[in-house]
Amino acid sequence: MKHARVVHDGRTHAATERDGQLLLDDGRLVGFDDVRWLPPLAPVARARTILALGLNYADHARELAFKAPEEPLVFVKGEGTLTGHRQFTRRPAGVQFMHYECELAVVIGRTAKKVRRADARDFIGGYTVANDYAIRDYLENWYRPNLRVKNRDTCTPLGPFLVDAADVPDPMNLALRTTVNGAVTQSGNTRDMVFDLPFLIEYFSSFMTLSPGDLILTGTPDGVVDCRHGDLVVTEIEHVGALVNTIQEESPTP
Repeated sequence: MKHARVVHDGRTHAATERDGQLLLDDGRLVGFDDVRWLPPLAPVARARTILALGLNYADHARELAFKAPEEPLVFVKGEGTLTGHRQFTRRPAGVQFMHYECELAVVIGRTAKKVRRADARDFIGGYTVANDYAIRDYLENWYRPNLRVKNRDTCTPLGPFLVDAADVPDPMNLALRTTVNGAVTQSGNTRDMVFDLPFLIEYFSSFMTLSPGDLILTGTPDGVVDCRHGDLVVTEIEHVGALVNTIQEESPTP
């Protein structure tokens, strides 16, 4: 099942996809164009922790002239970075290079602590698409991204749906694709991750507790390009969905 959170007639609703429409929690069927989309996470299972992988695809590491890491390169993101499907992401005035990152996002379904690799998928509640924008101008070190690179309001669109884990038969064999203004600029497959999902859940839960609603953003393949004001960016993952986002340049500070 595909779950969403949307605003309709001034109220926030949980919704599910039904034959190309949205079935709201009050029983009404509405069109995709009739709502404002929110990140598809339930208020009772907020993303208290957002863990994001860097260089988790070997081809992306090569693209940036690095070797694939021997241990996960991870940074923590704030919940304020998240925005929804069909929303705007702000590009700071004057920056030279801001790029998308199409990523499979794993949503933790139940409390996970010291999980064994063989049991890891039992703790996944579902999957969604993340677009984890990065601003290379602000990068101090490829291995140690600072706060301004990734932790900006609206810099991580998420959605459109949270797809139940049972409806994604093999999360380690999903095609990823990004288009900018209709042109394909990135393609890859989750099978090319350096560290796969069972490894990551075992690794994180070995030293920290993962809670329902927590997110793991699993990295992006190569093929990132600069995105400018007005660009329409679609990050799409097989069986999970197509997340639409538009770049909006901020006005210079007076």
